[in-house]
Amino acid sequence: MEKNKSKSLELARNFLGKKVKIVIDRPIGSLHPKHNFIYEVNYGYLPDTKAPDGEELDAYYLGIDEAVKGGAGIVVAIIHRLEDDDDKLVVAHKDVAMSDEDIERAVFFQEKWFKHEIIR
Repeated sequence: MEKNKSKSLELARNFLGKKVKIVIDRPIGSLHPKHNFIYEVNYGYLPDTKAPDGEELDAYYLGIDEAVKGGAGIVVAIIHRLEDDDDKLVVAHKDVAMSDEDIERAVFFQEKWFKHEIIR
């Protein structure tokens, strides 16, 4: 896949810098349904958005250290997967500032298996 040419990235870019509400279907501390790892952050999706995989656009919800069912925040970055058309929004709770290094540490538990870059 040519870098930065994915349909998922095109979709995700529309939300960069915007306030969104997300649904958390994999709260912090939960077990991945297929791959047997624990979610170290709240993970969910943006309702009513269809990504190229046919599912809603996925999102990491950072800045909340307890399991929640949903939340709102600003899309501060995109995890752009270079070899997979399944990019992820990085949504930060209000008043949470995160460096690229902070984001990398937070999402490493899942993104370590994918070549990716952070787009702001």
